[in-house]
Amino acid sequence: MEPFSYASFLPPTPPPRPPVRSADGRVELTDDVLTVEGNAFSLLELESVSVQSVRWLLWLMLGALVLGGFTLAFLQNWIRTPTAMVGMAAGALLLAWGNRGATRFGLHRLGRETAFYAFSGELSQWQKLAADANQRIQQRHQRAAAEAMALLTWQQAQEQAAAESATDAPSTGT
Repeated sequence: MEPFSYASFLPPTPPPRPPVRSADGRVELTDDVLTVEGNAFSLLELESVSVQSVRWLLWLMLGALVLGGFTLAFLQNWIRTPTAMVGMAAGALLLAWGNRGATRFGLHRLGRETAFYAFSGELSQWQKLAADANQRIQQRHQRAAAEAMALLTWQQAQEQAAAESATDAPSTGT
């Protein structure tokens, strides 16, 4: 009986998909690796990727406090109009800055702490990238499971062939 080759047990590999990069170039996704700001993560070590919009609460509170303080001081006649206008404008700018926020990009790693990164830009662009990353993570996990099953099947076939050849061999006993 001829020996089995391991390659005959492997499932067919899908064609590689083109790499995906974010608009600012800080995130790159291939079929095996997700690189975020120069840190490479294997898709096998990732469970999923999440994205959420985060508002800067400190800036919102500070902007509201400055705007409310200057408005109250103006209404109580404690400060004059030009000073109140500058203070209210500064408060409104702080509010706008805090409302702008950031996008929180979370990498959920198997058995480890989640790694978070903050990016600017449209949330929808990051959601598309995260959806593609989650799809590739699942495909990579399925491919690894299929490869492990093929290896196990090949090893069992080798053991069975060795056992059959041992029983078929004539014994030379006296």
